[in-house]
Amino acid sequence: MNIIIILFAVLLVCFLIGVPIAISLGAAAIVAIWFGTDLPINLIAQKAFTSLDSFSLLAIPFFILAGILMGRGGISKRLLAMATALVGWIRGGLSLVTIVACMFFAAIAGSGPATVAAIGSFMIPAMIDNKYHKGFSAGVPAAAGSIGVIIPPSIPFVVYGAVGSVSVGAMFMAGILPGILIGAALLITAYLISKKRGYKPQEGAEKLVFKDVLKASWDAKWALFVPVIILGGIYGGVFSPTEAAVTAVVYAIIVGVFIHKELDWKGMYDAFMETILINATTMIIISFSVSFAFFMTLEQIPNTIADGLMQLTSNPIFILIIIIILLLIVGMFIDTISALIILTPILLPVVTSVGIDPVHFGVILVVALAIGFVTPPLGVNLFVASSVGKVKFEQVATGVMPFVLIMIVCLLIIAFIPAISMFLPGLFE
Repeated sequence: MNIIIILFAVLLVCFLIGVPIAISLGAAAIVAIWFGTDLPINLIAQKAFTSLDSFSLLAIPFFILAGILMGRGGISKRLLAMATALVGWIRGGLSLVTIVACMFFAAIAGSGPATVAAIGSFMIPAMIDNKYHKGFSAGVPAAAGSIGVIIPPSIPFVVYGAVGSVSVGAMFMAGILPGILIGAALLITAYLISKKRGYKPQEGAEKLVFKDVLKASWDAKWALFVPVIILGGIYGGVFSPTEAAVTAVVYAIIVGVFIHKELDWKGMYDAFMETILINATTMIIISFSVSFAFFMTLEQIPNTIADGLMQLTSNPIFILIIIIILLLIVGMFIDTISALIILTPILLPVVTSVGIDPVHFGVILVVALAIGFVTPPLGVNLFVASSVGKVKFEQVATGVMPFVLIMIVCLLIIAFIPAISMFLPGLFE
């Protein structure tokens, strides 16, 4: 118990004084080892280094690179045109176009902030120019961008699969229906708000024209093939998730350079440099998070916490409610990757002991933490939307609140109706 107190007290103090998350995790583990065990201190550094020697984790930089290349190669523009043809004619059409485009882009990017940046940079100024409220204009892509980590390919699903020894392919399949559910809920919410505020359909798209939908779909065909190639290849046994990520990069380069002809050498160089910077930040967090989780497992801290929860209640419903509340709070302060690596070894034994499937729990975990993308003070998507849309952070945080509430409702539906997550993986067992 003393080790648990030392570990989490140091972690909390580091967070409060603004120490970066990766350093906070490493420092907490080192202090706990120094004062509470006879283990060598260099154990943390060794584990941080060896944790990155993982074939599964290679999928992360390649999915990041694929998403950036596709954005720079003209795919995001074509997805926007397709979304406009599909829903631009409805009241509040620009907001609906944004959500649909985010859902499409989520299926090629695997990242929430990347989705917000790619779609928000086009759509936030367009909504503001059409007299939409600034907070609403930036809040829509911020909320819809969260779908980027739910609809496959999803970087957090890769991390959860690696940490929890769960099939990444099964996680990808399990995320499809929950992602569509959340997207549909956001569409309904945006429509109701638009109707109440009197937002008009997109100018020049006042009615559904089937011919325009077909043309836009044909123009976006190369983008629509991406999820087919990735998921089809994984479930067809052609390649692993990591190999699928590499395939997506090659595909993005071929489409951007030779088909759309919008990706030049400078664009590729910038994409690689951006990927390196993002991946460096991600990997240092993962390395120290794995060290932190390894130390906790070594000292049986997850088992102690699990026993404490089980003594509190053995009812799966109450345990899920407690965990969901915990995850929503954690998501407000810790980024998704770090939270996944810290919490998976703690919570997975608890939920499996009461009969909750690890794949279903992985979806609950990622959806709950995805809500953290749009809840202050961390709220990464809020900062991205504020930056690309040049809207004050406070306005974005206010505008996104109705969407946060509906996402929490969706989370509860997903948590307590396992069939939503487990239906598609069950078909491929």
